[in-house]
Amino acid sequence: MTFHETKLARVFEITLDLNSDERGFFARSWCQKEFERHGLNPKVVQCNVSFNARKGTLRGIHYQDAPYQEAKLVRCTQGSIYDVVLDLRPESATFKDWIGVVLTAEKRNMLCVPEGCAHGFLTLEDETEVFYQMSEFYHAELSRGVRWDDPAFQVFWPDKVKVISERDRTYPNFEEVPCTS
Repeated sequence: MTFHETKLARVFEITLDLNSDERGFFARSWCQKEFERHGLNPKVVQCNVSFNARKGTLRGIHYQDAPYQEAKLVRCTQGSIYDVVLDLRPESATFKDWIGVVLTAEKRNMLCVPEGCAHGFLTLEDETEVFYQMSEFYHAELSRGVRWDDPAFQVFWPDKVKVISERDRTYPNFEEVPCTS
């Protein structure tokens, strides 16, 4: 695996190092020691799959509040997404900044989202599937989010949002109810 640092601290795009031969390829997609070497939480307690039938489906921007903040490793296993990480760590030099990375099944790239950051994505193709590895169990009572179009962040989405849940569409503006992450 190759870890590509982004402008957000401890947020990495990870690409696979393929060992190819006539059969295809073999690659490591997770290694506790490599995550620790990059200062990342290597704990995995839960894996989730998100299937999205339509291009233009937006999920997020979500995070889990303290004391159960979660790190995520996100990979698109079918189709493609525009994946966004938003820095909600008040002590961070990049507080309220964000990055967007296109993750595709073909490229097999991944995005590591550390604790204290929010995450969301927009599908770029029909029938897109996303696989998550999570460092913490889901706690519904601590599930939080910020609006995908909140002016406090000015996230650029590369395509039109066509499908979004009522919950994701109606989160309050960040400036009205700041997160406690």
